[in-house]
Amino acid sequence: MMNESKNMTVYSVWKSVIRIFHGINFICVLGLIGIGLIILYNKNLGVNADGKILLKTLHAYLGYLFVINLLVRFIYFFSKDHYSNGKAIFAFGKQDIHSLKLFIQGLKTGKTPRYLGHNPIAKIMIAVLFLLLSAQAITGLVLAGTDLYLPPFGHEIAEWVTDSGEDHSKLVGLKAGSKEGVDIEAYNEMRSFRKPFITIHKYAFYSLLIALFLHILGVILAETKEKSGLVSAMITGNKVFSKEPVDYDKSE
Repeated sequence: MMNESKNMTVYSVWKSVIRIFHGINFICVLGLIGIGLIILYNKNLGVNADGKILLKTLHAYLGYLFVINLLVRFIYFFSKDHYSNGKAIFAFGKQDIHSLKLFIQGLKTGKTPRYLGHNPIAKIMIAVLFLLLSAQAITGLVLAGTDLYLPPFGHEIAEWVTDSGEDHSKLVGLKAGSKEGVDIEAYNEMRSFRKPFITIHKYAFYSLLIALFLHILGVILAETKEKSGLVSAMITGNKVFSKEPVDYDKSE
C-alpha cells in the first residue's frame, strides 16, 4: 500500500505478526540478558544459593516465552510475505551475492540502493541473530532440565540423577541445586553431559551481545543516512522513500 505526500511515498512492509514478534523478542532478550548477567556474576554480586535458584527459575520461565515467540517466527518463515519469510532472510543465491556486491559498492560511493525490506548486509546480520537466538533457545531448554528439572527434559534428567527407573517415588522432594536424594555417580554423569550445553550457551550469549550491538549500530547508521523511518517501521509497519525501493513487490 502506498500514500504520497511531499514527494515521499509511504510503503507498507512489516506485517503485524513481525512487529509483535520483534516487540516480544526485544523484551525477552533484554530481560534474559539482565538476569543472565546477574547469574553469571552471582558471587561478585553476593547472591546466595537460594537467590541463584530463584534467578534461574525466572530466567527459565522468561525463556519459555522467548522460545514460543521464536517458534511462531520460524513458522512464519513459510509464509508468502516477500519481506519476512525464510527466503527473504536466508538469501545466499547468486542474485543475492550480486546484490550484496552492488550494495557494498554503493557504500563506497555514497549511493546505496534503497530497500523496503532488509538490505543485503542486514540480511546477513538477521540470519546471524536467528542462529544465535536458536542456539540460546535450544541450549537453554536443556539447561532448564539439568539445573531446575523443568520441562521439556526435566523429568528425564530427574530420572537420570536419581537412577529411579520406574520407581518415581525417588523423584518426590527432589530440589534444584540440592544433591539430596540423588545418585552421585549419575549426577556427575549428568553434569558432564551438561558441560557442552553451558559452554555453547555462554559463548553464544557473548556473541549475541556483540551481534546486537552491531545490529543497533547498523540501524542507527541506516536511519541517519536514509531517513526512511526504519525504527518507527517496527511500530507502524511503514517506511517512506522518495524513490521506489529496489525490492518493492507490487503484488503485496
